[in-house]
Amino acid sequence: MKTIPLFALLAACLVTSAPLVHAQNATEAASTTAANPLSDADKAFVQAASSSSSTEIDASKLAMTRSSDKDVKAFARHMMMDHTKLTVQLKMAAPKGVTVPKDNSDTSVLDSLKPLKNKEFDNAYISKVGLEGHKQAVDAFQKEISDGQNADLKKAAQKALPTIQQHYQMAQDLAKQKGVAAD
Repeated sequence: MKTIPLFALLAACLVTSAPLVHAQNATEAASTTAANPLSDADKAFVQAASSSSSTEIDASKLAMTRSSDKDVKAFARHMMMDHTKLTVQLKMAAPKGVTVPKDNSDTSVLDSLKPLKNKEFDNAYISKVGLEGHKQAVDAFQKEISDGQNADLKKAAQKALPTIQQHYQMAQDLAKQKGVAAD
């Protein structure tokens, strides 16, 4: 059984903030074998969760070098660790023959953050990754819980949802502390 970090899964959720950016990769990312087909809802979840976690991890790495705020860096470190664990959990939950994509970050989010530094970076990171990304991740995990067909993926979503909800709350608290308005 393959393992995926919980943080990576969470990052995947965060990446969901840019919904169909990776739509062209969805079939490839959540590929299945004839012996182990996934429903469309389960495929969409695997794609959204992996993309979200990957984006979260990559954006948090940027935060470590582009931010000068200790609170933003502490949040980013927490996100990298948790999303790495979430990714491992997603890979473990995926049925044999199902490819969980890695390194499939939302490049539009990352590209919008790369030229920024300090306060300007912090505001965009908190807004796009912390708030928008986690809200979309929460939605994706809730959708899998309600609509998913694969019992292992549904169970993984149920297990990870409280962590993702906690991340969203942390992002809301950080946004309030730093004066960042939600879009």
